[in-house]
Amino acid sequence: MGGQAFGGNDFLQMAEGPKERLDRELIELLNELRVALPGVQVLFAFLLIVPFSQRYAQITNLQKDVYFVAVLCTALATILFIAPTALHRIEWREQDKEWLLSASNRFAIGGMILLALAMIAAIFLITDVLFSGWVVAVTTAVIAGLFAVFWFALPLYRRMSNSS
Repeated sequence: MGGQAFGGNDFLQMAEGPKERLDRELIELLNELRVALPGVQVLFAFLLIVPFSQRYAQITNLQKDVYFVAVLCTALATILFIAPTALHRIEWREQDKEWLLSASNRFAIGGMILLALAMIAAIFLITDVLFSGWVVAVTTAVIAGLFAVFWFALPLYRRMSNSS
């Protein structure tokens, strides 16, 4: 059965014009961002309450630095994930959806990178408070590796293998 199966969506995509394609792709992107936003919001909420916990006074300077990196990455990820919505509202009816989609896609990828970094930093912080030494290094490295593989390497590999 070599090749790709021909499904209903394939037919609809072939029948759509450039304007319909842009509309569909923008809706798909905005729907994907709706999946990412709750995760970044929960992480941000968690990070915002950490300094007010009793154990915060006991953390090391390294842990404070990593905490600050996590907060900054989460804030920047939030900005990038919400930017496409703001752009869409401001650019509404300006007939420049190609630019809007391209910029929004870049913002979403940047937001994913920053969210991954924030979550890696949060894992490091939590693991370093609970354990020490090799457990911190191994746990953080495994989580970072999983982000790298599933969020970036696998899609990039698939994209490169489809283009050849």
